[in-house]
Amino acid sequence: MFVDKAVIEIRSGKGGNGAVAFHREKYVASGGPDGGDGGDGGDVVLMADANMSTLMDFRYKRKYAAGNGADGTGKRCTGKRGEDLVIKVPLGTVVRDKATGAVMADMSATERFVAARGGSGGWGNARFATPTRQAPRFAKAGLPGVEREIVLELKLLADVGLVGFPNVGKSTLLAAVSRARPKIANYHFTTLFPNLGVVYAGEDRSFVLADIPGIIEGASEGAGLGHDFLRHIDRCRLTVHVVDVSGSEGRDPIEDFETINRELAAYSPALASRPMVVAANKCDMASPEQIERLERHVRAAGLDFFPISAAAELGTRELVRAVSYKLSGLPPIRTFEPEYVEPEEPSELPDPEINREDGVWYVDGGWVERLVQNVNFGDYESRNYFDRTLRDRGVYARLEELGVAEGDTVSVCGIAFEYRR
Repeated sequence: MFVDKAVIEIRSGKGGNGAVAFHREKYVASGGPDGGDGGDGGDVVLMADANMSTLMDFRYKRKYAAGNGADGTGKRCTGKRGEDLVIKVPLGTVVRDKATGAVMADMSATERFVAARGGSGGWGNARFATPTRQAPRFAKAGLPGVEREIVLELKLLADVGLVGFPNVGKSTLLAAVSRARPKIANYHFTTLFPNLGVVYAGEDRSFVLADIPGIIEGASEGAGLGHDFLRHIDRCRLTVHVVDVSGSEGRDPIEDFETINRELAAYSPALASRPMVVAANKCDMASPEQIERLERHVRAAGLDFFPISAAAELGTRELVRAVSYKLSGLPPIRTFEPEYVEPEEPSELPDPEINREDGVWYVDGGWVERLVQNVNFGDYESRNYFDRTLRDRGVYARLEELGVAEGDTVSVCGIAFEYRR
């Protein structure tokens, strides 16, 4: 199955917590604090793989998480860094942030892209020793990792895209000019997913040709199959518009030509303005008058016109040479510039929420979550720091304004105690 769009959840690793430890050695009195820092969390890394051609792997697995950093230990030993998670995607995958739709990266080359950086490890108590606080019994908790949803969108890396109505002979043309072997049959929507072929136009001259599933009227609004795959010609440097000049399907070739152009313009004005040549296919089944009528219309639009028969391989060499010549003067395959800006960490975390339920006052969220993580409640000095911080930052004042009474139970992020003024 060909899958060219997927939404996945990624989470980088949490930083390890710093350690609270003291030096213990025979004949060494008061060795002092020597708790090490926690290890940094692992990153989520995307890497393009030329051997992948679809996003099928992401159809069944949608959640990816990197390793957490290990906690620090005594003897000032830093915890092990969390393992990076490397996710392989096909070449040409565009990565977007789901929340904003902004492009984060274009995986058109094999360089690695860090989609989510791991959280930093917390400091051990050895870092908090000062001349006046020589035995700190607290350490910092590691920072959490980054969680986000990203959209993976495969846009084929093709130089030339074949566009046109269903059953006009696009797959037959691809098979005639390259070694690709797409499914060919005389019914609409034989091609259910894009096919690629390498076309050799001469010594040291080649280009990649993409056969896009047939487009019909209303494709830009979701009709038919072609709308699902229009994204694959976003990168194409040139389009070959294949038209059934014989009218074998009972349609007017000129109306076909104009309809497809309208759909391309509705999908992307930039795509509609891209260089185009017209291949009038099935000319062996058409009358000279039919060919001449379409040619006049196409040349009046300022486009090159090539009568061909893909099935009989008539005129295909001339078409390939002309396409190769035009490509030599065109810029390289389009790449998408990153637009995403990593949101800045707030310099000040918000104040916690205070609620009362069943006689218990609950203080949750905001900066108190980080405070609770960084307090060693088994240490008297750390508990005093916890109490002092709540008082200095106005939590107790807010509780009193809301009517807290002496002896009421207060729960701060799960740490419960009786309130005393």
